[in-house]
Amino acid sequence: MDASKLSMYLWQAVFSVFCLVTFIQLLYYWLLFRRVAFFSTLPKERSQQHAVSVIICARDEAGNLARNLPGVLVQQYPSTHEIIVVNHNSQDETRYLLEEFKKTFKNLHIVNLEQEAKGIPGKKYPLSIGIKEARHEILLLTDADCVPASENWLQKMQDVYEDGIEVVLGHGAYNKKPGILNKLIRFENFHTAVQYFSYALAGIPYMGVGRNLSYKKGLFFRNKGFSSMNHIPGGDDDLFINRISTKQNTHIMLDPETFTLSEPKKTFGNWVRQKNRHYTTAKYYRPMHKWLLGMYTATHFLFYPLFALSIIFFNWQISLAVFGLRAITQFVIYMKAMNKLQEKDLLPWWWLLDIWMFFYYCIFATALWKKPKKSWN
Repeated sequence: MDASKLSMYLWQAVFSVFCLVTFIQLLYYWLLFRRVAFFSTLPKERSQQHAVSVIICARDEAGNLARNLPGVLVQQYPSTHEIIVVNHNSQDETRYLLEEFKKTFKNLHIVNLEQEAKGIPGKKYPLSIGIKEARHEILLLTDADCVPASENWLQKMQDVYEDGIEVVLGHGAYNKKPGILNKLIRFENFHTAVQYFSYALAGIPYMGVGRNLSYKKGLFFRNKGFSSMNHIPGGDDDLFINRISTKQNTHIMLDPETFTLSEPKKTFGNWVRQKNRHYTTAKYYRPMHKWLLGMYTATHFLFYPLFALSIIFFNWQISLAVFGLRAITQFVIYMKAMNKLQEKDLLPWWWLLDIWMFFYYCIFATALWKKPKKSWN
C-alpha cells in the first residue's frame, strides 16, 4: 500500500472518530442537558411552610458575614425557622459581629467552636455540629460568602418538600462583573450546574453545591453523617449527595428567587486553586457517575482537535456540516438553559467559551489524582 492511500485511510479514520465523538456529545445534549433547558415546574395548588434550620459555617469570615448574613436573617418566612452560624475557631472579629447581630435577630443561633477535630479536615466537623444543634428536620445550607438572591429564598426552597423528597438541589450563582475572568468563572459554573441538575432530573443525581443545598436531618443521621468520608477534606456537599441521593428522594429548584449569589475569585491563580480543591473529590464518585462524567469530558475535550484535523486533512464541507449539527444543538440548549439560570449575557460568547473548555480540561486534569489540601476556607 502506497503512502497516499495509507494517509487517506488514516484521515478517514480520524473523521470517523470525529463523527462518533459528535454523536456521543449530541446524546448528552438531547438525552440529558435538554432536561434543564426545557424544565418547568407545575403550579402548586397550595404552598407549604415547614420548620427550617438554616446552617452557615464560618471561619474568619467577618467581612463576608457583615455583607451577606443580613440577607439570610431578613427572609420573608412567617413560619418557624432558625439561622445557625457555626463559628469554627475564627481568629478575626466573627464572634463579636455575630453577637451584635444576635441583639437584633432573636432567631440567630450562634455555635462557637474553639477546637479542631483530629482526623476530620475541612468543613465537615463544624457542619456536623451545626446539624446536630438544629432544632428542625429540614436543613437549608449556604456559605458565609453567599447571599440569597431574594427574600423568598427560604420560602421557595422548603416548599419543594413533598412526600418522599429528602434532598433539594439549589443553584449557587456568581455575581456578574466586567472582565474575561468573570465570564470564564460563570460559564464553568453554568456548565457544571447544567450537568448536575440534568442528572438529577434524569434520576441519577450525583452532586449538589454547599452554597445552596437542602436535605433532611433524619437522612443525614440515617447515613451516619459524614463518617464514611471524614478523611477527605472536601465532599461535604458533592460526595454526601453522591452517596445519599436517589431518583425517588431528590428534586431541584430553578426559580431565580432561590439562587444564592457569591463573589467570584478576582485572580486566575486563586480560581485555579479553588477549582483544584473542588475536583479532588471526583475520584470518589460512584462508578456509574464517574463513567458518565468521564465520557462527556473526554468527548468534549476531543471534539475540537478532531474537528481541526478533519477539516484540514479530510473534507472540509462534510466536517463543517457535522460541526454545525452540534453547534445548532448546543446553541438551542444553552440559550434555554442560560435563560433558566440567569446567564443570558454569556450567550453571545458561548462558542468561544466552549472552545475555552478544551484548555480548561488541560489545566484541571491533574486535580483528579492530586492529594487534596486539608483546608475548607
